[in-house]
Amino acid sequence: MTANPAATAARATVYGYPRQGQNRELKKAVEGYWKGRVTADGLRETAAGLRRSNWQQLAEAGVHEVPTGDFSYYDHVLDTTVMVGAVPERHRTAVAADALDGYFAMARGTQDVAPLEMTKWFDTNYHYLVPELGPDTVFTANSGRQVEELGEALALGHAARPVLVGPVTYLLLAKPAPGVAADFEPLTLLDRLLPVYAEVLADLRAAGAEWVQLDEPALVQDRTPAELNAAARAYRELGGATDRPQLLVASYFGRLGEALPVLAKAPVEGLALDFTEAGGANLEDLAAVGGLPGKRLVAGVVNGRNIWINDYRKSLATLGTLLGLAARVDVSASCSLLHVPLDAAAERDVDPQVRRWLAFARQKTQEISVLARGLAQGTDSIAAELAANRADLASRAGSALTRDPAVRARTAAVTDADGRRAQPYAERAVAQRAHLGLPLLPTTTIGSFPQTDELRTARADLRAGRIDTAGYEARIKGEIEDVVSFQEKTGLDVLVHGEPERNDMVQYFAEQLTGYLATRHGWVQSYGTRYVRPPVLAGDVSRPEPMTVRWTSYAQSLTAKPVKGMLTGPVTMLAWSFVRDDQPLAETARQVALALRDEVNDLEAAGTSVIQVDEPALRETLPLRAADHASYLAWATEAFRLTTSGVRPDTQIHTHMCYAEFGDVVQAIDDLDADVISLEAARSHMQVARELAAHGYPREAGPGVWDIHSPRVPSTEEAAGLLRTGLGAIPAERLWVNPDCGLKTRGWSETRASLEHLVAAAREVRAGLTADNA
Repeated sequence: MTANPAATAARATVYGYPRQGQNRELKKAVEGYWKGRVTADGLRETAAGLRRSNWQQLAEAGVHEVPTGDFSYYDHVLDTTVMVGAVPERHRTAVAADALDGYFAMARGTQDVAPLEMTKWFDTNYHYLVPELGPDTVFTANSGRQVEELGEALALGHAARPVLVGPVTYLLLAKPAPGVAADFEPLTLLDRLLPVYAEVLADLRAAGAEWVQLDEPALVQDRTPAELNAAARAYRELGGATDRPQLLVASYFGRLGEALPVLAKAPVEGLALDFTEAGGANLEDLAAVGGLPGKRLVAGVVNGRNIWINDYRKSLATLGTLLGLAARVDVSASCSLLHVPLDAAAERDVDPQVRRWLAFARQKTQEISVLARGLAQGTDSIAAELAANRADLASRAGSALTRDPAVRARTAAVTDADGRRAQPYAERAVAQRAHLGLPLLPTTTIGSFPQTDELRTARADLRAGRIDTAGYEARIKGEIEDVVSFQEKTGLDVLVHGEPERNDMVQYFAEQLTGYLATRHGWVQSYGTRYVRPPVLAGDVSRPEPMTVRWTSYAQSLTAKPVKGMLTGPVTMLAWSFVRDDQPLAETARQVALALRDEVNDLEAAGTSVIQVDEPALRETLPLRAADHASYLAWATEAFRLTTSGVRPDTQIHTHMCYAEFGDVVQAIDDLDADVISLEAARSHMQVARELAAHGYPREAGPGVWDIHSPRVPSTEEAAGLLRTGLGAIPAERLWVNPDCGLKTRGWSETRASLEHLVAAAREVRAGLTADNA
């Protein structure tokens, strides 16, 4: 490709950048603030330093236009709620008294006030705080933070573009506030919200913004004609305002589809489209509508959600085609780089050759810059980069690390019978009740118990050689003994070993399976101050030896009560990893399922009668378009059944899901054929129990009665009230009592009190049922 005069304006940009810092400085500062060790000014100073560092990194990589407003103490959707003044009534006093403390109260709750509901951001593992709106909601503009951060960037000499959640996506993500009719549609508030957005845009223009980005990822989902009309009206009104910056409407995570002509016709100056997740669909659709004459196109050709290096030649071919479809084509990642770790160069434990296959946020910004230069100046200007890229791609494609003939032969031999329990649920339920002897409304937890500083120190000491393996294992044994003893004294019916040996529910298994690579610094934000290190799935998967049997069996040796074996399911092992992109996901899922099947069978052989295979990512990984749901759910549910179907009828298979819109996948939940499912329900007020009942779900379920993502300790009365609500939808003989999720992130004091209240609530409701039947 030679230099193209039409491409000389091509520049590099990004939609957003990781917030945490190289050493998770933001997490440490926020948690320090919560504990009183960091002042509000200290927290703000840390945040400002991280923003400066991010902008400097981007500028040095050749990114021309840096984002502002993408940084957040907790969640960017919650920031939008503050920006438009939609603070829930129950939090207004706290926000008025102290804006920062009130902000965190909305995110985490307090002992007296519940937080906002939390759920997944589209099909990612990022969680956002759900706006609560009603017909009485009054919006007011509060653009102070957005204006301040723009000013910081401009003062440092950066070209900056503020990034806001778009008004249509904000309303489509919202839910009716407590006490508001369930059929209330927040999108009906659009005409009330748009003047507030117009005011914020005017404030940003006055502060020096030339462009503002409005993110509308909700428009890549299936949308009704009314919703598309609302989008057209929104951008007709915002685009028609006179006192505003130029507007870039950004979509990502897939094909814009029927919303593309709506936005192409809108009086806005630019569109941003994803050319990775959507394949060639956005390119075809863009050509079909006649392109974007006179407008700017930001082309997302570098995958912002995975960590493999870009194929420069393929991306340049796409960019070259786009040149004739817009007045100006700029180069970007497909979405915010929030969803990838910061810097692959820091991974010194990864084989140097493999490390050249990886691109984290810093490497992706470099890729974007190279592509922008190649587009603007011709491929001769990036000849060295193209040659290195070809060599790295060839190295990965030909590596023995990626293919295991034995694994491929085993997956090819799988039959339909391998993915089905030999007996129907009704027969299994009789066998399990006789075998386990559990009471009505049995109580249990989801698996993990608090990960104390002592446990983290023990793992660090082992890595550093300060203690040997025997010393480390003695500490793990002691923790398991304490956890089992506490559960017995509290009166729980089905126990767990507490998972003290596990660093993360995916990473722990990935480190013991072939085909996976672990990172040391590859942190990605899941929610708030919760960061995870998704492993990298680079090759074919198998299980060399048992992973959980030893510690589960040790816990069982301490008690006569059943102890659950705890595994992470195949879909979640994919969703919370950076998966290989060189074969279909269904094939990779089958490999992981067979590896986990070996573990399930070994647990049963060792005497484990209850085995939980968690699949919290089943809904998260659901494609954004309904037309793609059936094919995904077919292989996803098959993978779970392949994992769990080799056991006897009296072995009880549990699964767990949390923080998702379960109603979208209730048939798939049924298709898993698990004997018991536990689900998040406390923040959503038992909505999932009603959804299961409406579906006619025939098996056992435990909708959570304790929201573990908040530091609140629910009272016995509160837990009993939720339990009675659950009984209104699920018969007592099929209802379990449990928290929403694992207890890893909670402290021991709140865990003790909350579980004591949970058991007391179960006993109280159980006694009432017994009295009613007397």
